[in-house]
Amino acid sequence: MSAQQGRFVTFEGIDGAGKSTQIAAVVDAIRARGLEVVQTREPGGTPLGEKLRELVLHEPMNLETEALLMFAARREHLAALIEPALARGAWVVSDRFTDATYAYQVGGRGLAEDKFRTLEHWVHAHLQPDLTFVFDVDPAVAAQRLASGRDQADRFEREQRDFFVRVREAYLARARAFPARVAVVDAARAPEAVTTDVLARLERLA
Repeated sequence: MSAQQGRFVTFEGIDGAGKSTQIAAVVDAIRARGLEVVQTREPGGTPLGEKLRELVLHEPMNLETEALLMFAARREHLAALIEPALARGAWVVSDRFTDATYAYQVGGRGLAEDKFRTLEHWVHAHLQPDLTFVFDVDPAVAAQRLASGRDQADRFEREQRDFFVRVREAYLARARAFPARVAVVDAARAPEAVTTDVLARLERLA
């Protein structure tokens, strides 16, 4: 891993896919190389982004309003945190980015794909992650994990299984569209096995 060039790594998957454990392992691995790493999330990552996150996760709203708020939070996130960190040579590790909007709003909710592409081009035509991990797991397994690990679900986590089936398929479609950037990881396995694969793939990015 080079100390001269910042890298942008994102983690994706349906709720309950096990991203948090793997994010922690990657952050530790990058720090162990003596590199600066900025850990963040979407929606959120900035004071304004966190306020927008609360609205998106908990307030009922029109689908297009939801998509616009996601990209508004993302534009702030890029301007205030991601772009400055990359410019100074830091690695940025984010729990979700635009692939999540494609999966949840386009795949899950049915947002028109041309509207998504317009927003993506407007907000960050100049930047995509260097590497994206999509943690793939059956929605039934993910639901079991969520049920045992959280007390209060947000409005996305309360969606029915068919919603998450659509989200999963959209993630896999995104991976097929961008095979050089997106690595699909079988997240149904033991966390240790997943971590081994993730760190091996991360090394190839260095």
